[in-house]
Amino acid sequence: MFDLGFIGCGNMGGALVKAAARSGARIALYDIDEEKVNTLCASTGAMAVSLDFLMQESQYIVLGVKPYQIADLCLTLKPLARPGQVFVSMAAGIAVEKIESALEDAAVIRIMPNTPCAVGEGLITYCVGKNCPQAATAHFLSLMENAGTFDEIDEHLIDAASAVAGCGPAFAAMFMEALADGGIQCGLPRAKALRYAQQMLIGTARLAMEENLHPGQLKDNVCSPGGSTIAGVAKLEEMGFRGAVMQAVCAADARNKEMGK
Repeated sequence: MFDLGFIGCGNMGGALVKAAARSGARIALYDIDEEKVNTLCASTGAMAVSLDFLMQESQYIVLGVKPYQIADLCLTLKPLARPGQVFVSMAAGIAVEKIESALEDAAVIRIMPNTPCAVGEGLITYCVGKNCPQAATAHFLSLMENAGTFDEIDEHLIDAASAVAGCGPAFAAMFMEALADGGIQCGLPRAKALRYAQQMLIGTARLAMEENLHPGQLKDNVCSPGGSTIAGVAKLEEMGFRGAVMQAVCAADARNKEMGK
């Protein structure tokens, strides 16, 4: 019997598999891309199985396919589902109610993870369907505890949460790359510029969390009167940095909602 059966092993699914493997969970994997499954199995100890076997032997079924594939997948899974199974969806924009209906009142947990789950630093927002027992939710969270921090949220806010935490790693990576490129333009070797940008982001986030500091205060603490930091901040404001980031989050939120229609 497997604790978790993953259907779909893309970047996000793979990150969760790695996290679950660190907790010692028994994991089954199924994906039409056999090479991707085999690679993930080799690095995590998970087992590649058929879809029928996965459904027969897994307690939690993690739906790791694209949102547009969910409806067809549910049709395939419906006759294979067993009493007591819990379906875990991470499809952006797809409401719990849609999956419950498609699988005839199945127990459903909806999660929106992010890729840092692969190294235990994820932020996973989640909501729970009306048919999922509290004990089943608690057990799932324990299986995935090595993924990072789980935060329960009302479903009507989960798209916005995903736009910040789920899409945010891409935005942060772009900022990291741009910082490094700026350092290179100023003469730093590429390897050093990238390492400095990486550690700076890690350290700043940790400082904000551990000292409970507002981002504005963090900024002010670095900006000496007439100094280099305030000169850089002024240039970011001139180029519309904060407005661009806010628009990126809103665009991601809108796209999440669009995919759910």
